[in-house]
Amino acid sequence: MKNSINHINELRKNKNAIILAHYYQIPEIQDIADYVGDSLGLAREAEKTDADIIVFAGVHFMAETAKILNPDKKVLIPDTQAGCSLADSCPPKEFEEFIKQYPDHMVITYVNATAEIKALSDIIVTSSNAKRIVEQLPLDQKIVFAPDKNLGTYINNISGRNMVLWDGSCHVHNQLELDHILKLKIDNPNIPLIAHPECQAPILEIAEFVGSTNALLNYTRNDSENKYIVATEGGILHQMKKHSPNKEFIIVPSDELCNCNDCEYMKMNTLDKILHVLQNEINEVTLHEELITKAYKPLKRMLEMS
Repeated sequence: MKNSINHINELRKNKNAIILAHYYQIPEIQDIADYVGDSLGLAREAEKTDADIIVFAGVHFMAETAKILNPDKKVLIPDTQAGCSLADSCPPKEFEEFIKQYPDHMVITYVNATAEIKALSDIIVTSSNAKRIVEQLPLDQKIVFAPDKNLGTYINNISGRNMVLWDGSCHVHNQLELDHILKLKIDNPNIPLIAHPECQAPILEIAEFVGSTNALLNYTRNDSENKYIVATEGGILHQMKKHSPNKEFIIVPSDELCNCNDCEYMKMNTLDKILHVLQNEINEVTLHEELITKAYKPLKRMLEMS
């Protein structure tokens, strides 16, 4: 592994490349990345980078976002099969027909969507900024929110809105069950539950804190408790433990057979695959110019409103 890391470091220096990694990547990738963050942080970092090559250690829609923001740069993804169940839950043709039913509605789309869905949208949001952006809009503004119904329901509940929701979800968060969490709460009395808003509403209702991946990390860094039940993808525990080595974190398991909750798509990326794409400059993300132009507008609006 050490040789791979040395080779990666040499290549990214010689090729003026940057490695961006999501919090859900394996620890080895997080540790070598130039920047580790959630979707909003990664989008901001992608927009401002002066690198010639962006290696995006995440899933495909994230690499697409980097390409939309950097059409003249080479964006590489370590594994082209690293998709996203949430993005897949919103097919472009079906969504286009769906929003035709609401011609007087603004279309707000969660960043976990394909470039084609972004191009059909008015504003893109992340879990970090969705509430803040929605609250900047007039109260009488009619809104279609896609593709995550759980995040949309959460925003409706805390903002008093009545957004029309597309019926999509992230399998990693949607599969978490209230019964498992209640058992963890019984076994760990007085331990706070912190949850990502892609979880189902009954889980969010009993959580002591709800927030984006980055917000969950910051909460555990700044809060005085020493132990947490964490309802999100398990990759974030690496950063939580790095920043708070004396604290304990219990991930809500995806089922009774494991103490984990991993996204199999996020975990497809490896150090060897990063080395391979950097060496050969393959797995490049390509998008048509017209699609980039259409998808850029709602992304840019998000960055401005954030």
